[in-house]
Amino acid sequence: MPSEIVDLRSDTVTRPGPEMRRVMAEAEVGDDVFGEDPTVNALEEEMAAFFEKEAALFVASGTMANQVSLKAHTQPGDEVVAHPQAHIVRAESAAGAAISGVQFRMVGNPDGTLDVSEVEAVLQTGDDPHFAPTRLICLENTHNFAGGRIIPMENIEALRELALRRGVAMHLDGARLLNACVAQDLRPAKVAAAFDSVTLCFSKGLGAPVGSIVAGEAGFIRRCRRYRKMFGGAMRQAGILAAAARYAMDRHVARLAEDHANARRLAEGLAAHPHISLPRGMPDTNLVFFAVDHPQVTLEQLVEKLKQQRVLVIGMNGRVARAVTHLDVSPEQIERTMECIHEALPR
Repeated sequence: MPSEIVDLRSDTVTRPGPEMRRVMAEAEVGDDVFGEDPTVNALEEEMAAFFEKEAALFVASGTMANQVSLKAHTQPGDEVVAHPQAHIVRAESAAGAAISGVQFRMVGNPDGTLDVSEVEAVLQTGDDPHFAPTRLICLENTHNFAGGRIIPMENIEALRELALRRGVAMHLDGARLLNACVAQDLRPAKVAAAFDSVTLCFSKGLGAPVGSIVAGEAGFIRRCRRYRKMFGGAMRQAGILAAAARYAMDRHVARLAEDHANARRLAEGLAAHPHISLPRGMPDTNLVFFAVDHPQVTLEQLVEKLKQQRVLVIGMNGRVARAVTHLDVSPEQIERTMECIHEALPR
């Protein structure tokens, strides 16, 4: 049995290498709650400039970035428009309801986009006491459960025009935003310009061990900072973690294209198998979703057979599996994954 694990479960499984660990160990630190951690302060200043926003805040996770943003944008009883498969709706343990007291109005297309006419049809002004006022429109780019899809700028800009016209804020869950930007050769600040707030996760494809950023107007970030403390996410000598994020931003952005190439190679190999389909189509970025239709091997059995060969993927709801490429997955490991799949699924 091969000793090396090919871990395709998520791009969150990346581990810091020796040089990143060295940078973390040597990071200058202070008490971030007092605003005295120089490495955190530098990261926040750099990321605010990166997105061309007034300010930024370092937080523990992508979920925390979304939730402090949601809290800062809304009041209990407000309504938020989001895609029904958005991470903020589907995979954050109902935090929007439990913490911010908001309800979601869900509209959207299979590719993760929001139809502008559908969004406009559900916007509420708050004038009628029967209906919760709409305060926020949320987008996710790339969109995880839509297959890592890139949200086109035309859709983003059309929604922004609507939001401005109707006085509604816009939030971007940009956990994997740099995957979208690298794939399109697009400046992140151009995407961020359409949103009042934007997040980015450092611990996915960028390879840092912990942390996300949220950026926006200075007053908004002050509110987020308070809610970070309220939610238990204010850290002390967090410069150790911020140093890893800075290292990742310096060295791991352009190489996301390698992950995309590996994902496409994997998807092409899967699509060539007569008993495998790609329900989300060919990947835009680094997420590959596939289904199995085999007379003798179920999807669950395939996932288990691959695990026995030390190739890890996630089975989702018994219908599709997900494989995610990242900086710890090489082209050779993609080929090995394909060999294991072909062995486990006889033609």
